[in-house]
Amino acid sequence: MYRRSLARVVEEINDTFPVLLVTGPRQVGKTTLLEMCMESNRNYVTLDDIEQRDLARNDPVLFLQSHKTPLIIDEVQYAPELFSAIKVIVDREKKNGMFWLTGSQKFHLMQGITESLAGRVAIIDLLGLSQAEMDDRAGQAEPFMPTLEWIDRTKAQIKKPKALPEIYERIWRGSFPRLWAAGDANGAGDGDGSGYGFGSGAGAGNPDGSGSDEHMPFSEVNRDIFYRSYVQTYIQRDVRDIVNITDDIAFNRFLGAVAARTGQLLNYSDIARDVDIDHKTAKSWLSVLETSGLIYLLQPYYRNVTKRLVKTPKLYFLDTGLCSYLTQWPTAASLETGAMSGVILETYMFSEILKSYWHNGKTPHFYYYRDLDQREVDLMIETGEAFYPIEFKKTASPARTASRHFRLLEKLGKPVGHGAVVCFVEKDVPLSRDVTAIPVGYL
Repeated sequence: MYRRSLARVVEEINDTFPVLLVTGPRQVGKTTLLEMCMESNRNYVTLDDIEQRDLARNDPVLFLQSHKTPLIIDEVQYAPELFSAIKVIVDREKKNGMFWLTGSQKFHLMQGITESLAGRVAIIDLLGLSQAEMDDRAGQAEPFMPTLEWIDRTKAQIKKPKALPEIYERIWRGSFPRLWAAGDANGAGDGDGSGYGFGSGAGAGNPDGSGSDEHMPFSEVNRDIFYRSYVQTYIQRDVRDIVNITDDIAFNRFLGAVAARTGQLLNYSDIARDVDIDHKTAKSWLSVLETSGLIYLLQPYYRNVTKRLVKTPKLYFLDTGLCSYLTQWPTAASLETGAMSGVILETYMFSEILKSYWHNGKTPHFYYYRDLDQREVDLMIETGEAFYPIEFKKTASPARTASRHFRLLEKLGKPVGHGAVVCFVEKDVPLSRDVTAIPVGYL
């Protein structure tokens, strides 16, 4: 079982807020995270249980009387009727740490939360395992910032550099905990009974949720079975709760078309044409992927500047394993040498930086820069004082020109801080006074 960076944040929130909500895609380990942090007297209930779901929807007050606090409620989006009843209890009791909630669908969750629990709930986002968590650095990892101080602190934690094959194996396999815990005797998940979780908690093991004593070493077959089942479950359980999808085959094609465009500028018309759907449907379906936590739309920075900047968001698939499965790369080696090698590496680097913020309970201010002359900076991190530019490269010998566009950010109204080129150097190497090449293994 991997320790998660958010465990520290959960413990802090428990002392300061009456309600905690953990959101994220299915199977990223939301329930297991809370089980790591829970005290012995905390009760648990999942709304994947149809009887419990019906009770929560039809009589939320009785439901909460039946399950005493402190309480974990899993997949709370199935019963938004609970939020008003929870509000009454927390306002009456005035205690912190009363309710821990998890949910996989932000679309439903946010509407109920903002109406009923504003000011009473802390919301944190969980994705799959981060590189730092896999490397047993969860307790030390901090939000990425390409400063010399961050580089020095992180370098001290790194045991050995990561070679290209190891990184692409991680990219190809993906970050879902179950794929890294294959072989555990009793895998647990997010309480959805899908049989693809990890650890030893609620609701998993076999598809009936009963658990399994079968030793199942990781293999390519197991990976494909996991992702095929994940996609089928996702469509059947989550997508249909948000939008009315009548053509599963078309939606599957849509998922593949979106995955093939990771690391690229978003173009609804191109996606719609490839899948043979209209522009409106493509936009609606993409919003489903975003609210489900499967993709991230990185916005361009164009405030208070000329019209010569691109204003289209850039699309990133947040789990590179699922992205690789949907685009049908059979092995990590074929992915590394194939046409998507560069964009999937960029996707991995970006998602790791995003996790470093979300898994520390922080809200990142991320943008990219591109002008009409095609001059681009892959990622900008904005703080109150400066922009910090980052470039992603598949190279072990970055040229000094790799950061040549960083100075373009000076016209955006803030100083430009220390920049980074994230790549396959074995150790951090200064490229100039203001830019350092950072190994991907530092993320």
